[in-house]
Amino acid sequence: MPSVRMVLLKGYDASGFVFYTNYESRKGRQLLAHPKAALLFHWKSLRRQVRIEGPVLETTPAEADAYFATRARGSQIGAWASEQSRPLESRFALEKRVAEFTAKHVVGKVPRPPHWSGFRVQPLRIEFWQDGAFRLHDRLEYTRPNPSAPWSTRTLYP
Repeated sequence: MPSVRMVLLKGYDASGFVFYTNYESRKGRQLLAHPKAALLFHWKSLRRQVRIEGPVLETTPAEADAYFATRARGSQIGAWASEQSRPLESRFALEKRVAEFTAKHVVGKVPRPPHWSGFRVQPLRIEFWQDGAFRLHDRLEYTRPNPSAPWSTRTLYP
């Protein structure tokens, strides 16, 4: 089944849109098995949205290390302690794991866990949508057959 979740966009450039996660989480496993994704940016107050679709690549270890190093220490410990998306028997069990990893990394830099990294969505389709009166919205679509090809543009019916 299709699956949707909110992620925190941490970067974008000509090669795509980047976010980070636990590769052993439900989303991580799904993206590794089926490396395609869709993104949605919605601005209700502006009555606009942007939709993006494309293949997914893993970020490089150097990119993931650099971003991980900028995270708060508590978030770094949390990346080690959380068995994201797996059943949790109790809140106490989570707090115990946090305490264990806090003790393990009490001094110095917290290294990035091997199961924690990033994904880059390479856009092949981008649609810009603007709300219009009486549902006569403006829709502009950019598509390309692969990430190195030029974009083609067309207007879509609302």
